[in-house]
Amino acid sequence: MLDRKVKVAIAGYGVIGKRVAAATALQDDMELAGVADVASDWRLRAAQQKGVRVFSAIDAQADAMRQAGIEIAGNLNDLLDDADIVVDCTPKRVAAKNVPLYKERKLKFIVQGGEAHEVAGHSFVAEATYESAFGKDATRVVSCNTTSIVRILSALKRAGLLKRARGSLLRRATDPWESHEGGIMNTLVPEKHIPSHQGPDAQSVDPELDVVTMAVKVPETLAHLHFWNVELSRAAEREEILAAFRSSSRISLIKMGDGLSALNSVKELMADLGRPHDNLYEVALWEDLVTVQGTEVFYAYMVDNQAIVIPETIDAIRALTGSERDGAASIAKTNVSLGIGDGFYR
Repeated sequence: MLDRKVKVAIAGYGVIGKRVAAATALQDDMELAGVADVASDWRLRAAQQKGVRVFSAIDAQADAMRQAGIEIAGNLNDLLDDADIVVDCTPKRVAAKNVPLYKERKLKFIVQGGEAHEVAGHSFVAEATYESAFGKDATRVVSCNTTSIVRILSALKRAGLLKRARGSLLRRATDPWESHEGGIMNTLVPEKHIPSHQGPDAQSVDPELDVVTMAVKVPETLAHLHFWNVELSRAAEREEILAAFRSSSRISLIKMGDGLSALNSVKELMADLGRPHDNLYEVALWEDLVTVQGTEVFYAYMVDNQAIVIPETIDAIRALTGSERDGAASIAKTNVSLGIGDGFYR
C-alpha cells in the first residue's frame, strides 16, 4: 500500500481518457502524471489549457503534435517512468498491443471493455469484483453496457431475488462528438449473434449470472436503452425490487412522471445539475416502469456510454495499487468526488 498519492498515467485522451483524467484530478489520493496520445487537434490543446502534461504515444507523431502547437513533455516511456499505474483508454485492440510494454516495465495497468477478458485476466465492476482485484497487476473495466448489467443484476442477486435474466439492448450508433463522421441512418442493425456479447461479458465478471442479451444498433448517439425481463428466485413485491435497486449507490431511480421520459431529457437534467460533459455516471432506471408479474420483473433503464465506466476506473486504480482495502470505502470516496448518490435531482 502506497503512503503517498498514486501517480496515474493515461494512454489515450479520447471519450473515456479525458473523463478518467478529469476524475483522477478530483481524487485526494491520486495525482495525474499525464496523458499520452497521437492526436494533434483541439483535444490535446484543450488538455494543455487545463494544465495536463501531454506526451506522444508514438515517437513518429511527436513532430506533428509540436507543429500543431502542442507542447510535448516526452514520449510514452517518459510518462510511464513517472507513474505507479497506467489506465489504457486507447481504441479497441490498441491497448492489447501496449500490454507487453506495461508488463515489461512491471507496471500495473487497466484496460477498457473493448479488450478481451484475457488481456488482463480479470474483469472489474466495483460492487462485484473490487475484492478480487485488490493487489492484482491488471484488470479490465468492462464496457458501459456490461457495467450496467452487472450493477443491476448484482443488486438483485444480493437481495436473493435473481434467478435468470434476459435483456434487449438498443445501442447508440456512435459517440456524439464524431457522429458527423459516421454512424447509421434510417435503419436498425441487429447484432450478428444471440446472445450478443454483453451477456457473456457480464459472466466474465460473475460466472454465476444466468443472463442472455440481444442487441440492435439504432440511429441516435445520446446513450443506450435497455429492456429487461428477469425471473426471480421467489415471489416478491414491487417495493422489495425497488429496495434492491436502491441498495446500489450507482443505480438512480428516475420517473417518467417527472418529465424524464426519454434519453434527451435525462441528459438535459445532467447539464442542469452541472455535471461535467453532462455525465450520467449512474444507471438511470425508470421507477414507474418497474412491473412485477408473479415471479417475473420487467424494467427499463438508460446507460451513458461515455460516463458510466469512469467511477469504476477510479475504484480499479485503488484496488490494483492497494491504496484502499475496503471496496465500499473506495466506492463512497469516488461517489463523493463525482457527485454520485447526492440525491440526484430530488
